[in-house]
Amino acid sequence: MARRYDPERRQRIIDAAIRVVGRAGIAGLTHRSVAAEADVPLGSTTYHFKDLDDLMVAALRQTNEGFAKAVRSQGAFEDPRRDLAEELALVTAEWLGGERASTELEYELYLAALRRPALRPVAAEWCTELSDLLAQRTDAVTACALVALVDGICLQVLLTGSDFDEAYAREMYGRVLRG
Repeated sequence: MARRYDPERRQRIIDAAIRVVGRAGIAGLTHRSVAAEADVPLGSTTYHFKDLDDLMVAALRQTNEGFAKAVRSQGAFEDPRRDLAEELALVTAEWLGGERASTELEYELYLAALRRPALRPVAAEWCTELSDLLAQRTDAVTACALVALVDGICLQVLLTGSDFDEAYAREMYGRVLRG
């Protein structure tokens, strides 16, 4: 039987893995569940991804784009005339104000790095990228503190099911910026 040319298969598998994690959590992610979701033969998942960690790395890298898109769409961190605390609060509100399931999925993959060392470098990419953007407007230590605060606020909102309080976030970001 001739091999069918399917250049989009790898991407379909990543998208399927993201849907599986969104629906069933990390515990529900198996090569078999992803193959069924992507409607590809089971061997395709192991052909494109040597193991589940490899697949989760690809999925986390793709989901990291959610926050990056929110940051890029605002372009707010680039203009020194704009209030950085306010702009960061707006970006956080946009990210948390979107589809909550998507944000929860991003954090589930992000936190999977606690138990899966292969995911740690990709999880760190998110922190580094945001920190580098913020460091253009403040010092590196303050930028790292802001990233930690964004992370903490987002986790609290997601874990408690509460609404994001933009005014609170703006005040807290401002306090960190003011030292």
